[in-house]
Amino acid sequence: MSSTPNPSWYDLLGVPADADADEIRAVWRTRIADLDPTDRRFAVLNQAAEVLLDPVRRAAYDAEIAPEVAPEPAPEPVVDDELDAPPPATVAATRGLAVVPGWLLAGVAVVTLIVVTATAIVWTREPSAASVESDARAAQAAAERAVVPILSYDARNLDTSKAAAQPYLTSDFREEYDKLFDGIIAENAPETGTVLKASLIRSGIVRSGEDRVQVFALVDQTRTNKKFTEPQVYKNWVTITMEKVDGDWLVASLDT
Repeated sequence: MSSTPNPSWYDLLGVPADADADEIRAVWRTRIADLDPTDRRFAVLNQAAEVLLDPVRRAAYDAEIAPEVAPEPAPEPVVDDELDAPPPATVAATRGLAVVPGWLLAGVAVVTLIVVTATAIVWTREPSAASVESDARAAQAAAERAVVPILSYDARNLDTSKAAAQPYLTSDFREEYDKLFDGIIAENAPETGTVLKASLIRSGIVRSGEDRVQVFALVDQTRTNKKFTEPQVYKNWVTITMEKVDGDWLVASLDT
């Protein structure tokens, strides 16, 4: 009785096995665009993209799912019952076998022990799945706290708005944020009287690693200004890249 093979990550995303990274990324974003982060399909599609967009992991995965080629059976030896088998010493000589000295075997054993021990040390130093999962959740929680002050400001008190966002940013991203805030928001908000208030609707983990996690967040931004006194609400999907710095998860980039 034949069984149906499990679908591959390529099947789940609906891309060919030779698709390049740009094609995979475009299809993945289209497939998750209308999904709630709590939807099981959202997590599965993100997992597929995480593997296929990482060249090292993709190569290992391709090797894993490649069809196995059965080895050709070795030819059976021809046995002539009429011939007497030569003594062991004669067999070794006729086959060109060399006797391995005992000291060499001992050396091989020592080298093997060193390799096994080193491998065990490296294995114990790798983060466990539980540790990576815990870090990912911590990064997600930090992203949820950071996204509101980063995407909010009040023209009546811009210094306070700016100061509220800065503690959540890496040093590199803080420079970009300050340029944007000082060059655009601070130049225009006082004249227009704009007040922008962000509120988090939901979030989900897109990709995770040991020191870097990407989080998707759905954010409502309510805007008022001198021209529009009635609140206007805008929905934004935001990709937040979190980076672990001295034990704290900080925002390294933010794309809307």
